[in-house]
Amino acid sequence: MKVCYFIQSHNNPEQVCRLARIIKTSSPNCLVLISHDFSTSYLDLTSLSDLSGINLIKRNKPPIRNEYSFFEVYLEALDWLFERNSDFDWLIHLSGQDYPIQPLSKFEEFLSNTEYDAFIQHWKTGPWHPQNRGYTRFYYQYYFYMPKWLHPVVKKFSRINQIQSLIHIFTTFGFRVGIKSFSIPFNDNFVCYGNVTWCTLSRKCLAYLKEFLKNNPQLVSYYKRTIAPEESIIATVLANHKEFNLCNNDMRYAVAGDRQTGHYKILTMEDYPNMINDNFYFARRFEPNSEILDLLDPKIL
Repeated sequence: MKVCYFIQSHNNPEQVCRLARIIKTSSPNCLVLISHDFSTSYLDLTSLSDLSGINLIKRNKPPIRNEYSFFEVYLEALDWLFERNSDFDWLIHLSGQDYPIQPLSKFEEFLSNTEYDAFIQHWKTGPWHPQNRGYTRFYYQYYFYMPKWLHPVVKKFSRINQIQSLIHIFTTFGFRVGIKSFSIPFNDNFVCYGNVTWCTLSRKCLAYLKEFLKNNPQLVSYYKRTIAPEESIIATVLANHKEFNLCNNDMRYAVAGDRQTGHYKILTMEDYPNMINDNFYFARRFEPNSEILDLLDPKIL
């Protein structure tokens, strides 16, 4: 059984190298694949030249956090792996600010014996959901951004969201205007799900996801006009395939942060006692050279 750790990054190159090194040191036989945006910062892997099995996808165009381009980074990694017929059984998706909090051998042993096909936090979404969680993201089609100088004015007009449902002004992840879609791809047989981006998927789930998106370009086109499609499309495709056994737990420690940006809270020493719970294998997100990382290294190794 072999695991591929996919690191998606754009800044803090020294932190990315530290993450790659601790992964390879804790799991020498694993595969590490890094997708780094060089238009934001330069990633030099020279310091990792003593390690094998570390591969790099160079990107020169930053993906936009709430657009389909962010999910395309993940798809590029899948193409890279399958085109090379890479030998792996599981893909663990990490950001450059993530870090393991237990020995990776423990997690890999768990994966080799699990009955699940994927570990991904997911939930049903739609107009029937009690809190409409994700409804305005995935049931509307968004066509243009508002320029920054208009944001104060648009924010005042966003009150119309409370009195009508045809037009929605989205003020999180940037200001966008959407129109309620009357031709949605979701129904009783193809339910819309929300999901956390960072997940752990088996090879067979990834192969199915890749083939499904290839064979359903209309769904891809639809998601391209939603908000943060990477937070829905994976679970929607996999959870509607009844043969997959999905665990609604990503086994990662994270604390919700700024709702406006969607970023998780930066972890501090106050989080350490909760973080090292045996139910978690990774945590996010850390500042570069955080003192917590120095505490975690001996535990991981």
